[in-house]
Amino acid sequence: MKKLFSGLCGLLLCQTASATEPNAAALFEHQLPRLHSNETVDMRQFAGQPLLVVNTASHCGFTGQFEGLEALHQQYKDQGLKVVGFPSNDFNQEANSEAEAAEVCYVNFGVTFSMVAPIKVRGDDAHPIFREISRQSGKAPRWNFYKYVIDREGRVTAVFSSLTGPDSKKLKTAIEAVL
Repeated sequence: MKKLFSGLCGLLLCQTASATEPNAAALFEHQLPRLHSNETVDMRQFAGQPLLVVNTASHCGFTGQFEGLEALHQQYKDQGLKVVGFPSNDFNQEANSEAEAAEVCYVNFGVTFSMVAPIKVRGDDAHPIFREISRQSGKAPRWNFYKYVIDREGRVTAVFSSLTGPDSKKLKTAIEAVL
């Protein structure tokens, strides 16, 4: 019995360890429509770059974080950081149309970082990018504006909830660690 338990523990530890290894295809082998545009966002352009991935919504109490996310983008873009926003209606707070979502992002908050068309970020229907982020981090978004710091190898290195604003020292420290 002890040998069986030991073997089972070893197997579980191996599975846990491998779960943190990045699956580059799951993160980067996607072309997504750009928010309210005929263009696409080719995620392969972000391979080898540090990323800040954020699930967003246009009508949420945290929507004001777009301003801080844009400030982060401007502060760190010359050091290689790519910020990518993924609108989602998983929490029933996204705009009714892409045009309205785009207006919130681009007009109201002056967003210049990449924004894709709305996707699912939770559950069985989650986009493969968010399934991979959740697999690595063990943390699917529990609300809008979850922030995931991803290193150049495609590993999720830090996760921050909606309550952590873009101006957080902890978030900035996590970003600086992957630059």
